[in-house]
Amino acid sequence: MSVGIDLVLSIIVILIVIVAVSIIWPLLLGAAWSPTSVRIVDRMLEMAEIVSGDIVYDLGSGDGRIVVEAARKYQAKGVGIEVDPLRVIWSIINVYIMRLNGSVRILWGNIFHQDISDATIVTLFLWQRTNQKLKKKLLSELKPGTRVVSYIWTFDDWIPVSADEYNRVYLYIIGEST
Repeated sequence: MSVGIDLVLSIIVILIVIVAVSIIWPLLLGAAWSPTSVRIVDRMLEMAEIVSGDIVYDLGSGDGRIVVEAARKYQAKGVGIEVDPLRVIWSIINVYIMRLNGSVRILWGNIFHQDISDATIVTLFLWQRTNQKLKKKLLSELKPGTRVVSYIWTFDDWIPVSADEYNRVYLYIIGEST
């Protein structure tokens, strides 16, 4: 009887540690997961003027909803980059269930260490300080004309080419806004 209780307690402790790490690690790297509403996802993709053939990178992709919607609704390619392994697993399963594995890739890793140079659109819902840290990477890796859409947080010294102040969605274009 004691072995069974010990096993259950061990499993509970392991699950608590996994959940705690999946919450704390993203906080340390630049943002906590906060799901973007479907309405805002639609607005972000609409403001980016997404078309078939675009390659959408979502930095801090969470559950993958932005890249899934880009592929599903617009036939774009999507790449989500997420640091939280539980959300990566969830996203990969969701992409598989939706049969979008040919259009959407979910990568586990730090957004600062991933190559995003083939993006035509970058979406993000991070924090202000994370956006500031990302500026150098975006400028060095993205081609002129690449659209960067940020929800809530802006980029200091960059002028958005379009701003939806009501929804707090900002569109920047590399080479125009920067």
